[in-house]
Amino acid sequence: MTRPGETPRLNFVVVLTDDQGRWAMPHRMPELVMPNLQEFLNESLELDQMYCASPVCSPSRASMLTGRMPSAHGVHDWLIGGRHPDAYPDRYLEGQPTTPEVLERSGYQCALSGKWHVGDSQRPAPGFEFWYAHRYGGGPYYGAPIWRDGEPTDEPRYFTEAVVDNALNFLSSRDPQRPFYLQVNFTAPHDPWIDNHPPELVELYTDTDFPSVPREQPHPWVEPRRADFAAAFADPHPHLAGYCASLTAVDLAFGRIRAKLEEQSLAENTVVLYLSDNGFSCGHHGIWGKGNGTRPLNFWDNSVRVPCVAHLPGGARGVSNALLSNVSLHRTICELARVEAPEDEWRAGSSFARILREGGHDGQESVLVTSEYGGARMLTDGRMKLVERLDGPCELYELSSDPDENVNLFDVRSHRTERERLSRLLAARFEAETRPGVSGWERPVTGFGQIHPVARGLAGTRSYAQDREASREQRR
Repeated sequence: MTRPGETPRLNFVVVLTDDQGRWAMPHRMPELVMPNLQEFLNESLELDQMYCASPVCSPSRASMLTGRMPSAHGVHDWLIGGRHPDAYPDRYLEGQPTTPEVLERSGYQCALSGKWHVGDSQRPAPGFEFWYAHRYGGGPYYGAPIWRDGEPTDEPRYFTEAVVDNALNFLSSRDPQRPFYLQVNFTAPHDPWIDNHPPELVELYTDTDFPSVPREQPHPWVEPRRADFAAAFADPHPHLAGYCASLTAVDLAFGRIRAKLEEQSLAENTVVLYLSDNGFSCGHHGIWGKGNGTRPLNFWDNSVRVPCVAHLPGGARGVSNALLSNVSLHRTICELARVEAPEDEWRAGSSFARILREGGHDGQESVLVTSEYGGARMLTDGRMKLVERLDGPCELYELSSDPDENVNLFDVRSHRTERERLSRLLAARFEAETRPGVSGWERPVTGFGQIHPVARGLAGTRSYAQDREASREQRR
């Protein structure tokens, strides 16, 4: 509650999509129908060099919520959850203060509508009062598996519409005396794309051949996962149409959220953030997928650089090229909310609230961002990018002259000094930001999913399919 004479605290709406590539934005993809997002871009600040802490959903989302890298919070792969026969209702972030927990202790009313996917979602996670959650992390858009009053059921509505309906219900029923924090977590544009979206939205893309999307030869690293997207490689159009239709549905939902904020006279005191958990490729770089779309797991910019647009009332507009990580979102929101973020020995990143207020960038040569996925790590200073893998191969790219990351300079003698400098910086960062016993570096993270928290000693041991078959063998 705001005291007399005190400036009201800001509200927050964080809209998070799932697998939206940076290229899949209306100002970069002319054929994409997202007029509400385009209007929002015109009125807001685009953070054009935002990187995710891991190129797959669950660890990236956990980093946004905790301000820690995966090697400190312990979520190293997408979480299989109750789909696995040996699953438990684990709370992966238990004991690690998250953004909603910190805000709730300070008087905020916190709500989630949509995808959680960082642990059991049957009951509200700590800090949340309002809770409408997907049971897993993805699946069909019609008949989506959800929790209702703690009981498993299927959602009869198109899931994107159900997510926004519940978000609007919160805005209508919230306590007007308290500031609020609302996460609106869509599963779109994650697959499935075929026969899963309103036909009238799919039909918007009937007459385009998606000229902005490259048709490249499959990359050699895609072979171990090529069967997963064989149909998309063979005939991209229906898959791109479904991908884009799902984003048009998000756009309609986003427009409804902004209209509700205006209707309730909340727009001038609400921070609105629109971003994706990780990037994605739909044929870009010769792959369909994200970090786990290849073997070895990849960190190309299409997988780790994410769209991010922020509207701070009275804040900066336009485009910022500041080099940022989504792991910094936790401390940024805390600062804007005038809440003291807890001291954290393993915190990563720092608040970028000043950039939201003033725009521009830090202009510091020392700015670095990192990303990790099991036994693979990445570091970039915006000009060069280094990728190191426990089992190889390693990569070095000069992003300024090779933005598509086609020329690997790791073994080029003239770049040895630069490579070694970045390698030392990468090692130092992870030494400082890794919690003992939680590192993903030597764990067998495969990209096929994580079954249990690291504390159980079973994280990322085998693929879902392998574990399922092993369980069947034990029962025979």
